[in-house]
Amino acid sequence: MNTKQHNHKSNQSNSNQGTSGTNYEHQKALDNRSNQLNPNNQRFKGKK
Repeated sequence: MNTKQHNHKSNQSNSNQGTSGTNYEHQKALDNRSNQLNPNNQRFKGKK
C-alpha cells in the first residue's frame, strides 16, 4: 500500500474531533454508509 492509499484509509476512520474543520474522506465514508443502509435507495440490499 503506497503512502497516498494509507493516508486515505487513515482519514476514513479519523473524524478530527475537537477541530473546526471537517475531514472530507471521513464524511464521504459516512455518506456512503448511510446510502447503503437507506431502504429508499435503489441500491439497498437489506440485511445479509
